[in-house]
Amino acid sequence: MFSFKKFLTGFFFTGALLLHSGCTTAQITDILKQASTNPTTTEISMGLKEALEKGTGISAERLSLENGYLGNLDVKILFPEEAKNVENTLRSIGLGSMVDQVITSLNRAAEDAAIEAKPIFTQAIKQMSFQDVQNILLGEENAATMYFKGSTTSSLTEKFSPIIDASLKKVDATKYWGDVMTRYNKVPFVKKVDTDLTAYVTQKAIDGLFIEIAKEELEIRENIGARTSPLLKKVFGYAESQKR
Repeated sequence: MFSFKKFLTGFFFTGALLLHSGCTTAQITDILKQASTNPTTTEISMGLKEALEKGTGISAERLSLENGYLGNLDVKILFPEEAKNVENTLRSIGLGSMVDQVITSLNRAAEDAAIEAKPIFTQAIKQMSFQDVQNILLGEENAATMYFKGSTTSSLTEKFSPIIDASLKKVDATKYWGDVMTRYNKVPFVKKVDTDLTAYVTQKAIDGLFIEIAKEELEIRENIGARTSPLLKKVFGYAESQKR
């Protein structure tokens, strides 16, 4: 229970110690003011979780839009590395449009799955301990992104895989991929390529999600304007003061 008498005793005791240490009145005022405006542990936890829920939600929603992946060069899904020769060979013999159909369909599948990440991130945020919160708030600029990679990748893979598999069929990606590989394998002396398309697109979709989350994390850490509530301003302002 809060005791005003104890609060006053502590307040004047702290002031006496500061005076004894040789601080000026102005310095004491600044120190006591800072102490009184620092966020509580509850505010720190609520503020960080508010920021994380906002950032992960924006990222998932943005990527789930049409061209969320396809139109974003940072996350656009291209041919698998082991199939680069397939792409180059087919483009060289005038089948570039077929290759482009495959790339478009892979990205459409990822866009279909992206929105399903929101509840997974929300659950991970709810399960954070205060130590997790503190480590993220006062950690490196990508601390939250790394936390989510460690705590949600398995769940995201499990959730995304069947959605992407169904979507690949829905948008004819499997057909386009089959057509491309059939044409490629008819080219003399080429090495056949065997790619698990669902696994590949699932991994790239998740990678893209974390790229976007990292952008949102950096934005709220560095851009005061991105702190859209008094609580966010207070918590991240406190984090900045602790890192100086």
